[in-house]
Amino acid sequence: MTTMESIRREYERYPPKGVRRLTRWFTRRIPTGLYGRTLLIIILPMVILQSVVAFVFMERHWQTVTQRLSTAVTRDIAAIIDVIDTYPQTENYDEISRIARERLELNIAIEPEGTLPPPRSKPFFSILDSILSEEITRQIKRPFWIDTVGDSNLVEIRILLDDKVLRVFALRSQAYASNTHIFLLWMLGTSLVLLSIAILFLRGQIRPILSLARAAESFGRGQKSPEDFSPRGADEIRRAGHAFIRMRERIERQIEQRTAMLTGVSHDLRTILTRFRLQLALVGNETETAHLDEDINDMQTMLEGYLSFARGEAQEDVGELDLDALLNKLKEDARLRGRNLITTINGPACVKVRPNAFARLVTNLTSNASRHAQNINLQATIKSGWLTIVIDDDGSGIPQHLREDVFKPFFRLDEARNQDETGTGLGLAIARDIARSHGGDVTLADSPMGGLQAIIRIPADASDQALK
Repeated sequence: MTTMESIRREYERYPPKGVRRLTRWFTRRIPTGLYGRTLLIIILPMVILQSVVAFVFMERHWQTVTQRLSTAVTRDIAAIIDVIDTYPQTENYDEISRIARERLELNIAIEPEGTLPPPRSKPFFSILDSILSEEITRQIKRPFWIDTVGDSNLVEIRILLDDKVLRVFALRSQAYASNTHIFLLWMLGTSLVLLSIAILFLRGQIRPILSLARAAESFGRGQKSPEDFSPRGADEIRRAGHAFIRMRERIERQIEQRTAMLTGVSHDLRTILTRFRLQLALVGNETETAHLDEDINDMQTMLEGYLSFARGEAQEDVGELDLDALLNKLKEDARLRGRNLITTINGPACVKVRPNAFARLVTNLTSNASRHAQNINLQATIKSGWLTIVIDDDGSGIPQHLREDVFKPFFRLDEARNQDETGTGLGLAIARDIARSHGGDVTLADSPMGGLQAIIRIPADASDQALK
């Protein structure tokens, strides 16, 4: 590999700090949405093209036309001066004034023994002033004074002759391309019309994409897709919409088949377990059958846990949940277990969630803390459209490198929480699944009380979040 190739590859991998800073600045300034970026793609080339065209027109066409017009006017004035110098004995210049007015469209006046007024300040931007001055200097080569600012329709030129002053009044349009603004207005007006048409068509193309995104987000959270969703728009967007509908139908069929299968298996197993219970009851020896009855209860609990995890809570509708009532129930459960649970609510007590699923989410995490800790602190906060519930305890905690693994189904810890004899290894998996179905998540961290901290964060209004 040559040295230049090495430098090029190194530059591509690690661009200079200034380039990275410029890229970050530009990325923060441009729109992030598809609609804004598409408008930018349409507007930027149009603005650049118009700027280039306007610059070229102003620099070339406007200046060239003004140059030629000023040259012609100066040539006419030079011809009048030549006539005056050729016939110096003429004292009556009426005939020369008539010829200038009728043939050259110039109004002239000759002032004997006149002088030029003091120079006027030049305008900040005037092509006419500079070009006309250059032409008079080049063709006539006499002292002169011009006024291109006073009367907007006329240009006054005074030229000092030997013993007199020639005053010339010419129309501005004779020496200046005054219709340039018409071109600019036409260009700007056409651009606005084209941009309006592009915005209308673009809105029609973006709307189906947003509708597809909302339907996909709703389905991803386990909610029903919007009733008004149907593939429309461009062919590619229609194909994506139809592909999403077919994918959704296949997933729903698989879920239905799995649920039906598990329901059937659950029914069959419950029948067998019931038969076991009857047989144990007929034995009559409670001492010998106590352990078997306990095993049957464990099997029943595990079966219900497996079925609940497989079925999920996705079909439940969104409704209002009273956090105060839920937390009071959790406090009573903790008291019966001999645990100390302190609850705090910051903000309104009513939230829009799936009530049964959300209650199960909070109950799972609180029960998990109650099994392994004596003191528990639960704090619920509603702020900026988000509901955050923080559950702290003083239990044994979970090692940091295992905090993601405990959310996996059937994962069991050897020497920490989640290792109770009746557990199925699905409590935290179900909790995270419920939180994510609400558009949020559950995370674990170190608690200031010395144990584990469980953080639930979901949108405070799940129904609004599903439509965003």
